[in-house]
Amino acid sequence: MSEPACPPPALPASPWRRMAEQAFSRAAGAPLIGGNAVGLLIDAQAHFDEWERVVSAARRSIFLENYIIRDDAIGRRLRDALAERAAAGVAVSVVRDWLGCLGLDGGGFWRPLTDAGGEVRSYNPPRFSSPLGWISRDHRKLLVVDNEYACITGVCLSEKWLGDPRKKVPPWRDTGVSLRGPAVAELVHVFADLWSQLGTPLRAELLQASKADAGTTDVRVIATQPSTAGLFRLDQLIAAMARERLWLADAYFVGLPPYVQALAAAARDGVDVRLLVPGTSDIPAVARISQSGYRPLLEAGIRVFEWNGSMMHAKTAVADSRWARVGSSNLNIASWIGNCEIDLAVEDRDFAACMERQYLIDLDNATEIVLKRRKVQKTAPRNGRVCGGSSSRAAAGVMRLAHSVGSALGNQRVLGRAEAGSLPWAAASLLALAVLGLRWPWLLAWPLSMAAGLLGLSLLSRYLQSRRRAKAPVPRGEKRDEPAEAP
Repeated sequence: MSEPACPPPALPASPWRRMAEQAFSRAAGAPLIGGNAVGLLIDAQAHFDEWERVVSAARRSIFLENYIIRDDAIGRRLRDALAERAAAGVAVSVVRDWLGCLGLDGGGFWRPLTDAGGEVRSYNPPRFSSPLGWISRDHRKLLVVDNEYACITGVCLSEKWLGDPRKKVPPWRDTGVSLRGPAVAELVHVFADLWSQLGTPLRAELLQASKADAGTTDVRVIATQPSTAGLFRLDQLIAAMARERLWLADAYFVGLPPYVQALAAAARDGVDVRLLVPGTSDIPAVARISQSGYRPLLEAGIRVFEWNGSMMHAKTAVADSRWARVGSSNLNIASWIGNCEIDLAVEDRDFAACMERQYLIDLDNATEIVLKRRKVQKTAPRNGRVCGGSSSRAAAGVMRLAHSVGSALGNQRVLGRAEAGSLPWAAASLLALAVLGLRWPWLLAWPLSMAAGLLGLSLLSRYLQSRRRAKAPVPRGEKRDEPAEAP
């Protein structure tokens, strides 16, 4: 799809508009950056073709960050293109997630690139000093070339995204954005920040980026890391401020109660809220968790649609024909709080209109879910053009169950039917543990003792590491960082 046309010059912002911009900036921790050109990329083939083209033309630097990189035709093709550029003197830096790229740690896959002078770093491999640290993942999908071009998307480097024509499996549905302009400098900074956490920082000359305008589109770069919740705050704010419509697409929707309540409040206030999710998922357990949460959404007037293709993997939102978001973040606790994510929020009417048109096209291949006689049922798609009111994957399901159990035990609020339905399973699990503990105490005592021992050794290891760092000599001209807490 071609880049949206430039809108007419904007009128001076009203005080209310300036207040809204300030609220968005504070919620997301991301300032509004003007003067950009943004293009919409639909599905993986468009991404792969564009990535190969811009990588092959790189003259100075290539920064690649992706959650999944597979040793298949697609992964090898881009790796070879990166290696060719590295051999030509281009600085090539790759960050891949250790878990998402599990199996590629032996070095064989990356050897053509590293032999050519490129560098590859892994995010968060298992460490004895942090036994639960593996939960946090680098879920970003980012490409920056020559500090002039960038792509933010949900597409990974795997031929799985292309489907399988031999088996008549259609391509996955996914969305990304290409970006040129001053905001690319912010993405360079985002990549460099994570790169420095994994080893030696990038050279200063590789961080220089032009601030010249490339278009007229205003954007926000929303880069989150574990234990930050900028996008969560922004998503809630958008749900609260939407006046006409809020259309969402998500691959692994497991909404936290505050967000579900914000969507429900918007729908009850007359906002056309729609949610498009996969009909069949590559992770069936997450799909079942997501489906268990349909009823509260439907009862509030939110319209829910399931994609009829092989997999709906896009993570997008568009509100009131003027605001849109595209990136790597799913609407669940893993993306909002647990992972490194990257999203682009676009405040432009033309781009939002492109997103809305694509959303209606997607609904042509989706089935609406409706309530009937206290059951959640599917209805035949009516060309999708209906009017009206829509990872850590295991962690998202656990959080939903924990909230339901906590609400019941703490008598915090009345449980809805969908939430209360999980309580018998929680009760059965706890009763089974109680029987095991009474009949065979060692079955519980031994695992708890081993977990306590490993945790104690892990904490001791971290203490010793901090002591060694404290005693290490400080290079001349540098200042030793003061510890946040006394040992």
